[in-house]
Amino acid sequence: MYARVTQLEIDPLRTEVHAVVDLFKQEIVPTLADKEGFSGVLGFLTPEGKGVVVTLWDTEEQADASESGFYADVLSRFVTFFRAPPGRERYEVVLCELPALVER
Repeated sequence: MYARVTQLEIDPLRTEVHAVVDLFKQEIVPTLADKEGFSGVLGFLTPEGKGVVVTLWDTEEQADASESGFYADVLSRFVTFFRAPPGRERYEVVLCELPALVER
């Protein structure tokens, strides 16, 4: 399993932080779910708007393929919410044991 990790900072002076999260869940997650090899997504957020999005993929190739065009489209739709361009890296997942999450 492989993970694409995006570090970002939402600017709370431009928008309400949880509104951006809700928009991501409504507009981006369903598209991700349709991508071959997609295994899940985790999101982490501080009250100040610092966040990390981790998408999980079955193979390294599928994690890389998820970037072609799609990431640029997502970034262009969300760029006005960020303080600076997000950073991205790919990792091999070597440990994954997660409890079920209760939605807020």
